[in-house]
Amino acid sequence: MKQSFFNRYSIYNRKKLWKILLLIFAIVIIAFSLWYSNLLVKKIARDERMKIHTWANAIQTRARLVNSTQSFFAQIQEEERKKIELYAEAQKRFIESNTNQDQGFYLKIIENNTSIPVILTDGKGNIIGQKNTVFSSDTIPGMEEILKKQFSKYPPIPINYYKNEVNYIYYNDSKLFTEMKVVLNNLVDAFFKEVVNNSASVPVLITDSLQTQALNYGQIDTTQIHDSAYLQRLIHDMSAENDPIEITIAGQGKRLIFYKDSYVLTQLRYFPYIQLAIISIFLLVAYMLFSTARRSEQNQVWAGLAKETAHQLGTPLSSMMAWVDYLEAKDIDSETIEELRKDVNRLSTITDRFSKIGSNPSLVPENLVSVIYESVSYLKTRTSQKITYSINVLPEVSIVVPLNLQLFEWVIENLVKNAIDAMTRQGKIKIDILEETDVVNIDIADTGKGIPRNMFRTIFYPGYTSKQRGWGLGLSLSKRIISEYHNGKIFVKSSTIGKGTTFRIVLKKS
Repeated sequence: MKQSFFNRYSIYNRKKLWKILLLIFAIVIIAFSLWYSNLLVKKIARDERMKIHTWANAIQTRARLVNSTQSFFAQIQEEERKKIELYAEAQKRFIESNTNQDQGFYLKIIENNTSIPVILTDGKGNIIGQKNTVFSSDTIPGMEEILKKQFSKYPPIPINYYKNEVNYIYYNDSKLFTEMKVVLNNLVDAFFKEVVNNSASVPVLITDSLQTQALNYGQIDTTQIHDSAYLQRLIHDMSAENDPIEITIAGQGKRLIFYKDSYVLTQLRYFPYIQLAIISIFLLVAYMLFSTARRSEQNQVWAGLAKETAHQLGTPLSSMMAWVDYLEAKDIDSETIEELRKDVNRLSTITDRFSKIGSNPSLVPENLVSVIYESVSYLKTRTSQKITYSINVLPEVSIVVPLNLQLFEWVIENLVKNAIDAMTRQGKIKIDILEETDVVNIDIADTGKGIPRNMFRTIFYPGYTSKQRGWGLGLSLSKRIISEYHNGKIFVKSSTIGKGTTFRIVLKKS
């Protein structure tokens, strides 16, 4: 029997050790998975970051190119104005010159203007001449207002003649300059489109210099972009991640380009945590499923074993009842017959208890105080005289709770017998019944050897026992009876090594 106890205790320890080893193994797998995932995430994030920086540098380079092109066009524009001013001066000198040589020189300057459209008006605004326009001299009288409107882009250049007469030269951009200007505008538009439709797939926002207006944007929620509060939050978030790129486009002023990490990069940052959550949920669900399956299997074994035990006890019990009746008819000592009948009735009660395991026993309102007194009274006559019992309430007190009498008495007997074994059949057992508004607490205290704190939960596991004789089923059955059949609680309230243990049962009043 001693060897059997150590075998069971060793099995329990090995089971506990295997759980610890499996837990350590799971932690190692999770840690390695997270470490490797984090390594990959950092590498991808680094590549994404390099791509974003490359894109930002390309934007700045393109901005410088656009500005250089704008500067070049500004120089061409200035050169064309100088040509017109020279053209105007040549017109004036041509009229004022007296020699053929001077007039030929100025006429050559005038004729060299073959690209810049100009119109000449008198002081009253009447068109008196044109050059390099699409209109002929015959059609000018009816097109004066249109011409003057088309040629009002630049201020007119006055030509002072003799006797304070003034003519005006209006001019427009040359055809070549206009076509190149279109190319430049297309270049600027393409630049901003490329910024918002970027290959780096990063959210981009282009604002004015005051950061109050969204001029262009990409990879951004378009439904809220015109909300000023959302725009300011977005600018703040983007500025926190990356400094904005400041560019100045000639003719359009300063622009600020805000951008932040791509959606993929943002997701990658949280991937290890999401992975940890998924793994944890998977392990938790798997553990719960396996635990539920194991408990279900245990319940089936418990129920099957209990019912089979009740069935096996039924036949000899019936025979024993008949023998007691037979002995009573033979005028055997009445006291002996009474004790035999008590033991037979006890066996009948035990058989009834086993038959209720695995079914749904009915709960009937019972006086808890009288039930506990009867259980203690039965145990007193069958335990050592060195065990003293005390109950904190008088037997006349009535505290009614719904009980299954046979199963609840079994719990009290198990706890008392465990207490007797813990005290090596010598000590005190104290039972306190404490009534509250909705529940009743039953505390069963002994003066035994005590239970280590780390075993408070373990002692209720099936198969666990610290006794050489026993299978570790009493407390497990008690917990099942209280928690599953009576919807209550049973636990170790307190325990001190060498001084004793207190178990608490909590029952609902209704």
